[in-house]
Amino acid sequence: MRIKCVGAIMVDDSGRLLLVRRGHPPGEGLWSLPGGRVEAGETDAAAVRREVREETGLLVEDGPLVGSVDRPAPGGSVYAIRDYRATVVGGALSPGDDAADARWCTPDDLVRLPLTDGLLAVLVDWGVVPRPA
Repeated sequence: MRIKCVGAIMVDDSGRLLLVRRGHPPGEGLWSLPGGRVEAGETDAAAVRREVREETGLLVEDGPLVGSVDRPAPGGSVYAIRDYRATVVGGALSPGDDAADARWCTPDDLVRLPLTDGLLAVLVDWGVVPRPA
């Protein structure tokens, strides 16, 4: 079974990427893009806005699709994740929902933090962050 999910790629004026530390499985304790499952009848754009608000307290304007990846899910299912650009338009950064923490991260932070599997590689491939030295 394919489980539709979305993620939000948000970069601030200083080139920092917004990440959340997962508070629950899958990926508990790992850092990743804000995002989650698309609910029944929900568009990807609505899911991006909802997930970012729930996990970070920020209000965003959804943007274009950057890329998509498939990741293993329990029971042989697959998380089909579509990651979109998003722009912060309001709110205050505060972790919530299943996010244990949320912060703006420099490219250097990305090589030090425990990230979800494959995240750094796709962000580099998609041109979101520079290749680590």
